[in-house]
Amino acid sequence: MISKNRYMLLAVLALALFAVACAPPATSAPTSAPATQPTAASAATAAPTRATATVATSAAVSTTAATSAPSGAKGPSQALIDAAKAEGTLNVIALDPTWLNYRLTIDTFKQKYGIKINELNPDAGSGDEVEAIKANKDNKGPQAPDVIEVGYSFGDSSKKDGLLAPYKVSNWDAIPNDAKDPDGMWYGLYYGAMAFAVNTSQVKNVPQDWSDLLKPEYKGQIALAGDPRTSNQAIQAVEAAALANGGSLDDATAGLDFFKKLNEAGNFVPIIGKQGTLAKGETPILLSWDYLALGNKDDLKGNPDIAVVVPKTGVFGGAYVQAISAYAPHPNAAKLWEEFLYSDEAQLIKVKAHGHPINYADMVKRSVIPADAAKQLPSAELYAKIVFPTPAQLAKAKETITKNWDTVVKADVKKAP
Repeated sequence: MISKNRYMLLAVLALALFAVACAPPATSAPTSAPATQPTAASAATAAPTRATATVATSAAVSTTAATSAPSGAKGPSQALIDAAKAEGTLNVIALDPTWLNYRLTIDTFKQKYGIKINELNPDAGSGDEVEAIKANKDNKGPQAPDVIEVGYSFGDSSKKDGLLAPYKVSNWDAIPNDAKDPDGMWYGLYYGAMAFAVNTSQVKNVPQDWSDLLKPEYKGQIALAGDPRTSNQAIQAVEAAALANGGSLDDATAGLDFFKKLNEAGNFVPIIGKQGTLAKGETPILLSWDYLALGNKDDLKGNPDIAVVVPKTGVFGGAYVQAISAYAPHPNAAKLWEEFLYSDEAQLIKVKAHGHPINYADMVKRSVIPADAAKQLPSAELYAKIVFPTPAQLAKAKETITKNWDTVVKADVKKAP
């Protein structure tokens, strides 16, 4: 499990590796978000993974990939590739093509292996993904997700509910021990910091901290990038606000109170913000992960210009994890997908999209990150104050926020019309 102190130590070690191995990213723009990376921890213990009866596994394909080669050096076995191709299809869910350039990730996988990808509900939140597994336990059709990518707190809860199948990718050792389930039920893929994406054509005075968002000049301008009753990103934005407003990692109530004030002041817009609403000025201040804000800035190419701000207080870090459904219709295609996601090829797509891959330090040690790709990661300076909650703290905050949002904030967040 990830403790705050342990994660901070990992981040410091990773920054040292980054400084030695790569040219430092540019730090000229005060509004760009900073970065840090977890290092690879000691090798995972060799305890066998638990068998999952509901997932059909080819006799030639184990639930644990071979680990005799150095971290990051291996890939999927030919037996796994053949089994996945025989299944022919992979059902994914909640993979917005603009999120860390998942369009390129998906297209590269399809071209590489010739496997069809069925993309379910790209706008879904983590809670929606979990519910999709539950709703399709007895359904082997196209609506049943094979894999999910969810917020950190959803990994353990989904494991406890028996919704996940064990699998350890071939470069398992490159993933920090504190960022993966020892049984291989879930594993961190990337992380970032909560930030403000600001359309400067609509907002002349760019807010620099959470307290600024309460100013009357931001009336009707501030939105979340998800529904805080189901979306991990939105939930953790509320957690970040709690840290900046007298709360703590153990008590997210202050975050609900902050959004109540935003809503009562008329500053909060109760629609799910995204790149389109940000660009059009419908949600000119969007609370989202730094890599998504920076990706929007790149995509919009100055039309309009987007300022990306990591707030001065409440610097909150969040990770997303991968997992395979225990009821996956295409279990081998799911395993091949995970192998691809943790390959250098797929991880570099995330680096170029400003993401922080979980095995970044291992890639640095092996000198596989080109200098131009490394420069896509923003400055590390502001990340010195980043805080990573433990799974227990995340679970408690998720319960507090999802159960009390309607009664405290009283804002029914919906998709943009």
